[in-house]
Amino acid sequence: MNDILPYIYYSLPWLFVIGLSVAAVLGIGIGLAWPRFLVYPYLLLFFWVNSTSYGNLAVFASRSIYSRGSGMLFFGVVLWYVLGAWLCARIAASFTDKLADNLANNFAGNFATGPQRQRAPACNLRPWFLAWAVLLAAHVGVGLATGVPLAASLAPSGFSNIVWMAPLISLMLLAFRTREQALALARFIMLAGLARALFGLGRWAAAGGDPNNVYANMNAIQIRLTFFDINDSLLCTLAFAIAAVALFQAPSGAPLPAPGRTWRALAWATLVTTTLCVVLSYRRTAWIGFLLAFAVVLWRFPPARRLQLGLAAMPLAGAAMAFVAARRMAQTRAEGGSNAAGGLLHDMQSRRFGPESERVLELKLAFADFLAHPLAGIGAWGRYHGYQAISWQGNPDGGLFLHSGVLHIALKSGLIGTVLLAGTIIAFVVGARRALRSLPPELLGLGAAGAAGLAFMIPDLLIGTPFPQVRTTQMLALCLSLPYLALAAAQGTTAPQRPAWRRAPRRHLVPA
Repeated sequence: MNDILPYIYYSLPWLFVIGLSVAAVLGIGIGLAWPRFLVYPYLLLFFWVNSTSYGNLAVFASRSIYSRGSGMLFFGVVLWYVLGAWLCARIAASFTDKLADNLANNFAGNFATGPQRQRAPACNLRPWFLAWAVLLAAHVGVGLATGVPLAASLAPSGFSNIVWMAPLISLMLLAFRTREQALALARFIMLAGLARALFGLGRWAAAGGDPNNVYANMNAIQIRLTFFDINDSLLCTLAFAIAAVALFQAPSGAPLPAPGRTWRALAWATLVTTTLCVVLSYRRTAWIGFLLAFAVVLWRFPPARRLQLGLAAMPLAGAAMAFVAARRMAQTRAEGGSNAAGGLLHDMQSRRFGPESERVLELKLAFADFLAHPLAGIGAWGRYHGYQAISWQGNPDGGLFLHSGVLHIALKSGLIGTVLLAGTIIAFVVGARRALRSLPPELLGLGAAGAAGLAFMIPDLLIGTPFPQVRTTQMLALCLSLPYLALAAAQGTTAPQRPAWRRAPRRHLVPA
């Protein structure tokens, strides 16, 4: 046995390479035949794996594959997997389109029920993401010319994560090209949100909630929360939107992609559990974002149904928000405050800096640097001056991020990046509005989920740290893709056909 062990150890690298090669060949084969099956495990990774351990007091707390501010998800995974899956989907779509064109041109009369051909997915976000890529390349060039390492220019703490959103958006549009595939994706998102909400609520009831509890562990506030990571609440919001539209908008004969009492029960369970999960997260950004998302979903209903649901839901939502807000205001008593507003805005006040807190001071320092470099910003690698005064910036990533996504982009890339950010959001609003107006009932939930997801993230874009986080930007990319994906699936058309009574004559039967 001792003689065999060295050979086993020496063969491990070769076995790893062989296994990786076999997996790559299988992945390429699956991607060429069914590209959406490469998307599902990637989405499941971002749906289920937490992205932060902030607030966890465990000595051996497991570090996630992507962490807040530093991006621990290996960029090889994002680069090679997403780009490889995109290439497979692009080739598969090209083959499908060419086959349909050939059959339509050469055998129009004999293949009236031939393969389906979908239009190329249209997306008005492409030029904006191309502009983001050009801007990042410009920052890389300037950085290399001034001695800044390439890794610093491309670090997640800049704005490179925005560029990495584009491959996933394109992959989503190419991988789900028919109504059946889009409906299956909607069902997948709803079930993923339901499973995540059940897990969060079960852990909240039986195991003390999320261990990453900054309120209990660092602020001595004895509350339990379901999920501290905003992305888990975002997933619950996407599932909520799909379930709500399926229950209250779609025809009664087809409440979900698979009609029946079972799916209606699952939709109701999703509606209840995801709402509870967001409410019990005790995150102000999640509460406000969920209300904005609810307004987006509510606006998709007919006026009469909109009024009925609004009158029915507002008392329940108000009571739930009042309860959790009262629990959250325990922070006032813990820090010596005396009013309700101070309880909800406790971190905007501080004795250390007088009437302003570290959160406000952070924004003031960053804004001062933006005013000093208004056009192009301080660079994707830059740190704002004075960050050492902020307690949570005392680490190697200090000064590289701040609690405002909009100001983060303005600081790093100046007015140029700010204009690109505003243009990207406006383009999505225009495209999503056009899509939601023309979607059929069965696909409306998927499209509305994307718009509701972006509305949910508005508070985090204003006072959170979305862009340095790999998981958050990839979830945003998913939200941006859903309305365009649903519209492309709804507009899928068959190859040109001739009526049976006007078929082309058979040439070998026509006399010369």
